[in-house]
Amino acid sequence: MEDSHGGRPAPRSARAAGGGLCCWALPTALLCAYGFFCSVRPSEPFLTRYLLEPHKNLSETQVFNEIYPVWTYSYLALLFPVFLATDYLRYKPVVLLQGLSLIVTWFMLLYAEGLRAVQFLEFFYGMGTATDIAYYSYIYSVVDINLYQKVTSYCRSATLMGYTVGSVSGQVLVSVAGWSLFSLNVISLTSISIAFGTAWFLPMPQKSLFFHHLSSQHLSCEMKVMDCKNGAAVQDHPDVQRAPGWEDETKVPLNGEGHSAEKQKKKVDIIKVLRDLWRDFLQCYSSRTMLCWSVWWALSTCGYFQVINYAQGLWEMVLPSHGADIYNGAVEAASTLLGAVAVVVVGHIKTSWAMWGEVALALFSFLIAAAVYVMDTVRNIWVCYGSYVIFRIIYMMLITIATFQIATNLSVERYALVFGVNTFIALALQTLLTVIVVDASGLGLDIFTQFMIYASYFAAISLVFLVSGICSIVRAYRRQEQVQNRSPESQ
Repeated sequence: MEDSHGGRPAPRSARAAGGGLCCWALPTALLCAYGFFCSVRPSEPFLTRYLLEPHKNLSETQVFNEIYPVWTYSYLALLFPVFLATDYLRYKPVVLLQGLSLIVTWFMLLYAEGLRAVQFLEFFYGMGTATDIAYYSYIYSVVDINLYQKVTSYCRSATLMGYTVGSVSGQVLVSVAGWSLFSLNVISLTSISIAFGTAWFLPMPQKSLFFHHLSSQHLSCEMKVMDCKNGAAVQDHPDVQRAPGWEDETKVPLNGEGHSAEKQKKKVDIIKVLRDLWRDFLQCYSSRTMLCWSVWWALSTCGYFQVINYAQGLWEMVLPSHGADIYNGAVEAASTLLGAVAVVVVGHIKTSWAMWGEVALALFSFLIAAAVYVMDTVRNIWVCYGSYVIFRIIYMMLITIATFQIATNLSVERYALVFGVNTFIALALQTLLTVIVVDASGLGLDIFTQFMIYASYFAAISLVFLVSGICSIVRAYRRQEQVQNRSPESQ
């Protein structure tokens, strides 16, 4: 990377110290600005109420059973192609695609009317969600490895701050200033447009994880993806720095500096890339511990997506918004902030997750089931709000633990691959659940029956992991007894 005058590259020590602004500070600042403005969407907590307004000409059944499921289907269909395209196109084009998809979504939200138009809108929203991976992986292609943890915290904080600002401002503008939901959508569209404009100034990365990796450097930890919705974070692990393929950054030029044009333009063998992905997939899931946490990740994320997608519908049934004040924005903001606090606290908990992890997952999954059950059966809006906040706090806490456990138990540091596979499985399960329970072509159940099924779903997860955890503890104690019995004999 040359300076602005086309001179020789600055010394690495100066760049690592922050002397070269475009090395990491500028792209990080631009990406954080993009994440912030993209998340400032004050209308989002009131989406269900907006779609049920008379001018949209939609019924409750159409919104819950025919429109919302489209998001699940489009997210699943686009996830794997977007995963590969993100790497092949080197992140920035997909970041721009996300911004464009969200602009189309909110523009249509303002002016589209009727069932088919709003279903088409949901497809673009699914595209915007699927391309989220580009936001969280871009920065790792343009900064040094020792800055990963710092830039990750900045990017995640930007999105959380944007989401909180959007939720709080939306609540204030609706409850205090009396603004219409149409006006909130105009603000959301304006904020997303600013984010889209900011993304054009992002530097174009020269490397990526699979298709454009440097020949002398197998960048195995480049895309330590953190789930936007889940509040999860992957921390740098000391062993990662010592893993094979993590060469000293002082010996490997950033972004391919010093490499010949011939190597940079080497033709990509897509079949080889897919073969390598399959090999890494088998290696990553060879650990029973990692497999256990991944199973919980996929199962729980499926249920989490269903609950947050249809929570507004439940609240609308408990307390119709046309006849009372609603506080959806305040609840979303509170659950996000408290969830973030829980994530910080859980990072300081010292326990043997290898021994007690499955039992902990079982107990907390049961608490999630209880929260969803109370949300469904106690027809009081404040109880629903409180249960929803508890639900999100517990999930965000557990998904953080699961993320760290998965990262530290990988046989190869293919974070993006593992988390992408886990998310894909979660979406596949969610699609199956949506087709059977929600979609009008399936059972098309009412919202209260749906939430009873979701509570039972989490209870089943709790039971499975409780049995598995007890079996694991029993096996561990038996092995310990066998070792103690052999010790006297050896003496």
